[in-house]
Amino acid sequence: MVDTWSVQDHQPVLLAVSGGADSMAMAALAAETQRTTGISFGALIVDHRLQAVTEQVAVQAARSCKTMGLQPVLVQNLTVSAGRDGIEAAARQARYEAFVQCAHDVQAAGVLTAHTANDQAEQVLLGIARGSGLRSIAGIRKQRTHALPGYPPIRVGRPLLELTREDTEQICAWAGIRYFKDPMNLDESIARIRVRNHLLPTLMDATTGLGPGVFSGLVTTATLAADDAEVLEDIAQNTYRELVVAEPQQLSFPLKALQRLSPAILRRVVAIAVQHFGAPQPSFERLAAIEELITPPVGRASSAGPIQVEGHVSLYRKKAGEEYAKLLVIPSDPRD
Repeated sequence: MVDTWSVQDHQPVLLAVSGGADSMAMAALAAETQRTTGISFGALIVDHRLQAVTEQVAVQAARSCKTMGLQPVLVQNLTVSAGRDGIEAAARQARYEAFVQCAHDVQAAGVLTAHTANDQAEQVLLGIARGSGLRSIAGIRKQRTHALPGYPPIRVGRPLLELTREDTEQICAWAGIRYFKDPMNLDESIARIRVRNHLLPTLMDATTGLGPGVFSGLVTTATLAADDAEVLEDIAQNTYRELVVAEPQQLSFPLKALQRLSPAILRRVVAIAVQHFGAPQPSFERLAAIEELITPPVGRASSAGPIQVEGHVSLYRKKAGEEYAKLLVIPSDPRD
């Protein structure tokens, strides 16, 4: 994967290491790749400090990474507080912020995480449950960029998506590496853990479920959906650039041009516009309401809006003469 990143001689590629089997297996593979290719790999050990034992785990993981020849080896202590979306989402946000900051500090070419095929299958099931569209079903991307205000975006790669957890445990056994078994993987207040420990095994049961082929089916679905989502997102980005008229505190679009778009492209164009002002991806319900604002159902009284979405952004139709001619997207005052 990193051979496509045009890594410079002085640039390390950072591995996100937690001390578990997946990330320690990635470290072992990276050390071997470094030996055979000359690409430099370092490690970023992230300690979320959610359990008393994690400090010791971080120290052991750092020692193992240094022994394998990875350089630099960084240990980042995070402060995580459960937000509206739960402790897992808060930990993920803090983790990716650390990726960006640390990659900037050492001028890294990017960051690799140790997501596996098991993570992918779980992510697809969670995406289906949320009903949040093709991108969620596409699961975990093999490569993406992540941005943080004040820093240049970084590349994030997932080189182990074709390996299972059983594979990573076998790699650790082969390399003689000790790894940490996180007790949070038994915390069934977390939806992902319930999927891992109950839903996926039930679906894979040959007698009462759909059989073991479900696992590979979910992973294949993610791959196919990711390819389709990438095409739709490219079309939407091009359409957005063609239609948008951008001003400092306002985006506007010709209403008739939006009305001619297919729903799949229209929803994505609207989402790009909303996210332009720092708002999150709108929910399906908000996007459906915006579609009705753009093209009111026949026989129903139309409204000019506004429709407000999370992140203090409003959308409404504006007249030119006697007709509604534009869709405006504007940031609104949080006090409104």
